[in-house]
Amino acid sequence: MLIEKRSGRRLMNQINVVPYIDVMLVLLVIFMVTAPMMSPSQIDLPSVSKASTAKLAPLQVIVDAGGQLSFREDGRPERRVGIEELIGLIRKQQAANPEQAVVIAADREVAYKHVVDVMDTLQRNQVQRVGLLVRATQ
Repeated sequence: MLIEKRSGRRLMNQINVVPYIDVMLVLLVIFMVTAPMMSPSQIDLPSVSKASTAKLAPLQVIVDAGGQLSFREDGRPERRVGIEELIGLIRKQQAANPEQAVVIAADREVAYKHVVDVMDTLQRNQVQRVGLLVRATQ
C-alpha cells in the first residue's frame, strides 16, 4: 500500500491585514485632500430685541491684605463683616435673585489659603455661582 504525501502547503488561519491598511491610507489621503475644500455652512440665527431685565451686578466679597472680609453689593460702599454675617447676606440676596453671581476680590498680598477658605465656606453653605474677580491688564 502506497501512502501519498500531501504537498507542503498548510492552511493559514491568520488574516492578512496589509490590504486593509492600504485601503485605510488611501481613504485618509482622500479625506485630508477634500476636507479643506469643504466650506462650513453658515447659520442664520434669529435675533431678539433687548432683554427686559437688566443684568445683575455681582455681589463682591473683599479679602484685604490682613485677611479681613468685607461685603459690597450694587455699588453701595463696602462694609466689614464676619463669615457668618457674610453667608447670611449672600443667601438672602440669592434667595431674591438666584442668578446673581458672587465674586471674591482678594488683595494680591493675601495668602492663597484665605481665598480658598472663603470659597470653601461659601460652597459648603450652598452659595451658587462663586468666582474670582481679577483686574484686566492693559
